[in-house]
Amino acid sequence: MISVLAQERLLGAALGSALTAAVVFENRRNIYKTISENNAKFDNQLQVKRPVLATKSFEFAHLWNKAVDKTFGTVIASLSSCGW
Repeated sequence: MISVLAQERLLGAALGSALTAAVVFENRRNIYKTISENNAKFDNQLQVKRPVLATKSFEFAHLWNKAVDKTFGTVIASLSSCGW
């Protein structure tokens, strides 16, 4: 049989776990509610637009790749023919 002391410890652990779970659940619920409210507030204030830098960086990357291909094209072709 389980002694009275063990039963008290088991009951204390169970109640402590339940209380901790309730507190964590409530805190997470409040955090998610706050995040949702803030997102709704900012969505109404800001219109999402495509950043200008994303387009410019894509164009720059394309020009960079063309320049590298033109500059090192012969080296790449000779290395490819050697099996590299």
